[in-house]
Amino acid sequence: MRVLATLAAAAGILLSGAIASSAEGVDELDPAVAERLYNPDMLDPAQPVEPSPLRDFKAKNPPPWKIGYASSYAGNTWRANAMDYLQNVIIPKYKELGLISEVVITQSNLNDSTQIQQMRQLVDQGVDAIFVCCSNPTALNQTVQYAYDKGVPTFSLTGYLTAPTAINSSVNYQVAGFEIGKRLAEELGGEGNVLVVEGIPGTSGSDSQDRGVKAGLATAPGIKVVGSIAGMWTDQVAQGEVQKWLATHPGKLDGIAVQSAAEMGVLRALQQSGRQGVKVTVGGERGALCTWRKNPDLIDSAVQTWPPGDDIALIWDIMMRTLLGQGPKVQSVLVDPVIITHDDVKALLAEDCDENAQDWLNVGKDKWGSSAYLDQFFVNPADPADYKK
Repeated sequence: MRVLATLAAAAGILLSGAIASSAEGVDELDPAVAERLYNPDMLDPAQPVEPSPLRDFKAKNPPPWKIGYASSYAGNTWRANAMDYLQNVIIPKYKELGLISEVVITQSNLNDSTQIQQMRQLVDQGVDAIFVCCSNPTALNQTVQYAYDKGVPTFSLTGYLTAPTAINSSVNYQVAGFEIGKRLAEELGGEGNVLVVEGIPGTSGSDSQDRGVKAGLATAPGIKVVGSIAGMWTDQVAQGEVQKWLATHPGKLDGIAVQSAAEMGVLRALQQSGRQGVKVTVGGERGALCTWRKNPDLIDSAVQTWPPGDDIALIWDIMMRTLLGQGPKVQSVLVDPVIITHDDVKALLAEDCDENAQDWLNVGKDKWGSSAYLDQFFVNPADPADYKK
């Protein structure tokens, strides 16, 4: 009950008394941020939030730096949109600033051993830093240490690594999941059967968010979780898995709580099955947002948990600040989920929007790690975009 109560506070429900964090690095943050996002009961229990060993880190070389991106997967729209933002927005900007020379990109296709090998090769090829995405939280730890021992820090976006020298950035997924589950439970009037569609089980972002979703649903005793399947953050996979589940579970279904990127697959599976009146949570896929724009009763609000361009820009900013010697205070930089209403979607998307669109909504740096917000996480803060050669 303690976890549910604190997660309720994370969702905006008033609790009596404030709970203070005792971690040194967290104590240096804005108290409101520490209370909402770093309270131990609001976090995935394995989320690293200790003071960062990189507080006094100095880059082994001056800029421009050679960066390695050891991507673990390229098979969904989120990864494609993140890669597009990296290659067409971030890299040109930071080459122009004189902070980077090149970015070397590898793909491991969800194979931990391959990713480990690729990271070691990047270190041996002379990169100054490595960033990874959505990886296994423990499998890379020895490799992170190998890189660190050679002066190469590792950064993880949209999911954490438990290696003590890694720096992580993401939304607080447990809080975000709680928002999703609780809002769906309220939309159903506190009663009904719900199917949960997870992401990639075993990854920190998926497991944290799934834990929060189920805690949010559990705030309504009349909600029953009738199934939990893996959508693998991929529309095609989610569509097939939901179709199979629906075919073998003909009983009443009132709602589906789904992790992006899979909601378009879920919507297609429902359409093909002929099931109607099922509430479906929506994330950041524009195709799904377009479906919601045209069908206001689909859900009341959307919770943005990982806008791809904003997420990759966030870890990049943190990485550049660290290489510039600004001194990160904590192991994980967490941000709040952003809530989107139907009125927001009507303002964002035209009435004739494309329900098959493959791109994503980015909420913008001012809502996802603004310079002012990130300053509190560094000892000597400054916006990397202000760097002068």
